[in-house]
Amino acid sequence: MSAIVNVHEAKTQFSRLLDQAHAGQEIILAKSGKAYARLVPLAPDSGSRQPGRLKGKVGDAFFDPLPSGELDAWEGR
Repeated sequence: MSAIVNVHEAKTQFSRLLDQAHAGQEIILAKSGKAYARLVPLAPDSGSRQPGRLKGKVGDAFFDPLPSGELDAWEGR
């Protein structure tokens, strides 16, 4: 369940709200009675970086030089 907190209260209770969000609770920040932002915990870091995991998924054309017209546009010519 989400807790709805007005911005003024959020400013004065920010540390407590961070602790609640870190514990898994979603906090909705409201301004003038309307939902304004959402404070949620970050997704856990998978820690599973694997070099080369995109091999064969990125086409070789990605690494080809840009055509001269497109390169000129990028360089402002």
